[in-house]
Amino acid sequence: MRAVGRSKPPTEAFVDVYDEHIWDVYGFLAYRLGSRPDAEDLTQQTFERALRAWARFDPAKASPKTWLLAIARNLLIDHHRYSAVRPEDPADDEVLEAHSDHNAGPAPDLGLSPALASGLAALSDRDREVVGLRYGGDLTGPEIADELGLTLANVQQILSRSLRRLREHVGSPERARSGSV
Repeated sequence: MRAVGRSKPPTEAFVDVYDEHIWDVYGFLAYRLGSRPDAEDLTQQTFERALRAWARFDPAKASPKTWLLAIARNLLIDHHRYSAVRPEDPADDEVLEAHSDHNAGPAPDLGLSPALASGLAALSDRDREVVGLRYGGDLTGPEIADELGLTLANVQQILSRSLRRLREHVGSPERARSGSV
């Protein structure tokens, strides 16, 4: 990890942190959301919030990546809360349909195979969060444990169990016969 450049002007130091961690934040959110537009929106919101709070960032308390992923995680929680309370409005779909480009082609994906996306969806929220922080956010086991308030052994167990379930799901004979792999 590169040291946070506190000797640089604040905006230059923040630009360095942005450049170094944009894909960690996006990867974590993409793993958790499964929607490229939502992951992009929340990544943008994460860095907007981080820029506003940059003067309060304390490198003695957390690395920039851990701090950014904590902000992203809070935004993700807010996003899920809002989605759960806000009823689907059929008018929203009509407005989107009227303004969409019908020649735009297939929706951009997140680079996940359908089998992997399905396997991730089959995991519990906590398991998906741990996998997202590890492989999307590129945090280490100890960083995940600190972020989630778990023991390192618990994080390792969740990762092991989740990866085993993903392997079983992606490699299951039923999925291969149905052509879903």
